[in-house]
Amino acid sequence: LEGAGNDFLLGVGGWARRLESEPHLVRELCDRRRGIGADGTLALEAIDADRVRLRYRNADGSEGAFCGNGTRCAARAAVELLGCPQKVVIETGWAEIPAAVDGSSVCLELPPPQARPSRVEVALPEGISSGLLVKIGVPHLVIETTGLADLDLEEVGPPLRRHAAVGPEGANVDFFEVEPGGALKVRTWERGVEAETLSCGSGMVAVALVVMAERGADHIELLPLSGDRLFVEALGAPPVCETRFTGPARFVAKIDPAEEFLRAPGS
Repeated sequence: LEGAGNDFLLGVGGWARRLESEPHLVRELCDRRRGIGADGTLALEAIDADRVRLRYRNADGSEGAFCGNGTRCAARAAVELLGCPQKVVIETGWAEIPAAVDGSSVCLELPPPQARPSRVEVALPEGISSGLLVKIGVPHLVIETTGLADLDLEEVGPPLRRHAAVGPEGANVDFFEVEPGGALKVRTWERGVEAETLSCGSGMVAVALVVMAERGADHIELLPLSGDRLFVEALGAPPVCETRFTGPARFVAKIDPAEEFLRAPGS
């Protein structure tokens, strides 16, 4: 499945158990040259008629407490693959997330960030001198910039993602630029993928909370690199409030990995 260009391999049943417990297999499956290719994996299991359990791993096999686009994809899969109702609760490593599925559009109701955004001094030669650290299940370094389209994320992303100021586990790095109409263009370097992705859901929410607090606004439109449109609505006073996060989640293919691949060393 893909959510606004953020793509995932989702497993149910025995595959859910394998994706949750075998990080080496996740790395091989997510390899875009020698595997299937994805930004991460979603292990999805039914708990009750309207409740499912989701465990997420990044492409490098590491666990992630939360993935915004992945959770939206999992909600749609819960409805269409597991027979859940259109309103379903997703138990993630961060929190229980209520979701509403309307065809390919999925809306999540997210808890507030774990703390108020904190300013981080990063002092890079590109002229970026500070950013805000926001935790939406996972940490994000939110940085406003200009010339977003020309920004070389392969150069500026890795040192920021591992900067000592963001903590020992590092952070996702979200650069944003305000469009003339007020929408936000966002590009993200994702830890665990160790690359720029076409969209990062939790990053979109982090950016939205920062900008809504600055504007005194209660909703905002965001445009990731994929060109899709995502929407965040504040359900309280930003930047520390619950939010409603809406965007597309689409099925791409049903995949049956070949036995030859699964018998390969390490699989």
